[in-house]
Amino acid sequence: MDRNTILAIALSMAVIIGWEMFVLGPQREAYEAAQQAAQEEAAAAAEAAGEGAVDALSGPAGAASFAPVAGGVAPSNVVPVEAALAEAPGRVKIDTPELVGSINLAGARIDDLQLKNFREAVDPESARIRFLSPVAAEHGHYIEQGWLAAGKDGAGALWTADEGATLTPSSPVTLTRREGALVFERTLSVDDKFMFTVEDTVRNTGREAETVVPWGIVIQRNIPEDFRDFLILHEGPIAIVGDSLFERKYKKARTAVVEKAGERGWVGITNKYWLAAAIPPQGENFKAELRNVGTEAEPIFRASYSMDPREVPAGGEIKLTSNLFGGAKVVDILRQYEKEPEAGGLGVWDFDRAVDWGNFFILTRPIFFLLNLFGNLTGNFGVAILLLTLVIKAVLFPLANKAYESMSKMKKLQPQLEKLKEKHGDDKMALQQDMMKLYQKEKLNPLAGCLPILVQMPIFYALYKTLFVTIELRHEGFLGYIKDLSAPDPTSIFNLFGLLPYDPTAIPLIGAFLGLGVLPLLMGAAMWFQTKLNPPATDPTQQMIFNLMPLMFMFLFAGFASGLVLYWFWNTALSIAQQYFIMRKNGVEIDWGERFSFLKKLKAPAPGE
Repeated sequence: MDRNTILAIALSMAVIIGWEMFVLGPQREAYEAAQQAAQEEAAAAAEAAGEGAVDALSGPAGAASFAPVAGGVAPSNVVPVEAALAEAPGRVKIDTPELVGSINLAGARIDDLQLKNFREAVDPESARIRFLSPVAAEHGHYIEQGWLAAGKDGAGALWTADEGATLTPSSPVTLTRREGALVFERTLSVDDKFMFTVEDTVRNTGREAETVVPWGIVIQRNIPEDFRDFLILHEGPIAIVGDSLFERKYKKARTAVVEKAGERGWVGITNKYWLAAAIPPQGENFKAELRNVGTEAEPIFRASYSMDPREVPAGGEIKLTSNLFGGAKVVDILRQYEKEPEAGGLGVWDFDRAVDWGNFFILTRPIFFLLNLFGNLTGNFGVAILLLTLVIKAVLFPLANKAYESMSKMKKLQPQLEKLKEKHGDDKMALQQDMMKLYQKEKLNPLAGCLPILVQMPIFYALYKTLFVTIELRHEGFLGYIKDLSAPDPTSIFNLFGLLPYDPTAIPLIGAFLGLGVLPLLMGAAMWFQTKLNPPATDPTQQMIFNLMPLMFMFLFAGFASGLVLYWFWNTALSIAQQYFIMRKNGVEIDWGERFSFLKKLKAPAPGE
């Protein structure tokens, strides 16, 4: 790497960080402040106006606020998961190709769900991912839908089901309960992935019309155990309302409140790979709300929606169909649910935005599309990364060619630059002036070498983001020894790649820098080789820094996902081949002995020497 490359990297990172800090960050904060002010103003106006009974129950944001807090469980009442499961008055089993668990008949909650095909670790014998659990557990997490009727929200109301009923893709389950003159009948069905369909019928057996309001909630008690608060990843309450995305990370969601009305969207709570969501009928008005209904010390995060009140006439009935999602954020599955019913989907609006594509979604989405396409075609995401790199190199080929041509011309000018340096000595001002005259004479732009790096850095960040937030590479292997492309290279030179019986990464303080595996070593070697093709820096200090760059990057990348290191190594290797070809094309002689001093020692002396 030359000085221009280092400058380009620094500028690129400054642009990315600066844009987030000084543009996007303030814009989000200003928008949130305006939303909060508008909500407070609406609350004051509603209280002063003394709105009707339903609005009084619903609070300043409308009907969304009367969704149940957490099934009446006090924040301090915590029991183990198994004990919490046993406390339920009754359960209906769930068994699908992807899911196993049960429905709690208290509230008809889905609060017991494990993912059959996703494990805690790469070992196929490791425990299944427990995704949902009862609210009485320390990290209780569940989905529920209900009805506000006669001033009661129905949370925790006891439903009945046929004895021995089991919910499978081929066998729906019907639950019933009665509240005064109203009879509620709920039929739940599930597909072979992660989507539940809820068909509700409300019958009025009384002599007067009744008003009911449908709602849905997702509850997360406390911050999840595996939460690590990654800067580039959203985990916590989330809502899509119309074209707007609302996200509140767990720590911020302790105090922040979001209330918004719209006709298309959903609410949920998302973690890195998993999503629990409540989805109202699309095209009907609903109010979404994200808030903490516990305390700051013991939060209970709630993502909820409520719909407009509807009347059930005496002797009549109404019907409503909605959905609940609980499972892995597999992009193909999310996008399938986005499709309209006639295309085999459910019409769930912007459902794939549950994946945190980030501010560079214009790059992350196309990169994932190609990566997923190649992965599905080849059956291996390591090979997919290699093919994706070829596509990116092809797109940037014209730009890279100009850059390498510029570097080749720079190499040819080295003898003249050395003469100028000898001529001017310590007079750096005069040296710079004559160098600029020489560049103008040769029609050479010394900054042209920066262009590929300037373009490459956003692409690199977008790929890093894509590999980090999507589940498709989780536990995907490559080259036999790599079992998970989304995790760092599992080997380390500091234990002779597993021959010595200890883990160097477990050493306190410095362990994070000792996971120097095969791929980071190959990447460092490729970067070092590439520096030998570049024109040397005129300043000895700069040259020393450039020589150390491959070593620094090698240790830095050791902790990155092995899929990302694979991309950078392969990209560097292709760049070396391209640069070598262009240098030869432009008549630049490559003296390997000059560039690699150890080759001089290996060269046999000529006869007579």
